[in-house]
Amino acid sequence: MKKAFTTSLLLAAMTLGASVSTTATAFEIEGLSGNAGVVSQYFFRGIAQTSTASASAGLDYEKGNFSVGTWAADVEDGLEIDFYGAYGFELDGGLGLSAGFTSYQYTGDFDSAYNEVNLGVSYSMFSLSYNVGTHEEDDDLGIEEADYDFISATVEYEGFYATVGTWGQDFEGDYVELGYGAEVSGFDLGVAVIVNSEELNVEEDFADDEESLVFSISKSF
Repeated sequence: MKKAFTTSLLLAAMTLGASVSTTATAFEIEGLSGNAGVVSQYFFRGIAQTSTASASAGLDYEKGNFSVGTWAADVEDGLEIDFYGAYGFELDGGLGLSAGFTSYQYTGDFDSAYNEVNLGVSYSMFSLSYNVGTHEEDDDLGIEEADYDFISATVEYEGFYATVGTWGQDFEGDYVELGYGAEVSGFDLGVAVIVNSEELNVEEDFADDEESLVFSISKSF
């Protein structure tokens, strides 16, 4: 997340379909999957993280209801490296519940670390998430410790999706993201329009408009 509390969901990085489960044959380890992709511009929960295209790659492991993984992306001034884990299950009526933890770490002078707890609920095409975390202090970067929360609601149908998200506590702002994704010749292609509030344009060099059009291509294996 780009220094949202000094000037930084989810996300967001917005590589559509990047975490689709794969077969055990790919890695010869059951439950292990990987992904790699490129976005025309990296957004996270409505906040631009780069001014140009960004490449990313990740690795996930699932065992029963538990999952862990790591994901890294180019943020121009170094790398964002995320670590996460979660426990999720679905009730007989189709209601899904999950709880997890995510740590966002950075190389270079891009930002200081974020650590957050993630809660989610889903039913049919609808999902809600609540995330609460802390932006760590970094004297060298002039960043003070700050608390935040983020709430989002998403509806998906046959490749189309719409997300509404809002930040709270020490950082405020909201956004709407409308997109579509499809598989073409083994690749996941996506396009999305992101409309954010003025508070989320935290870096003028990255985004000085409230509307952004983002394209993505990714491959799962």
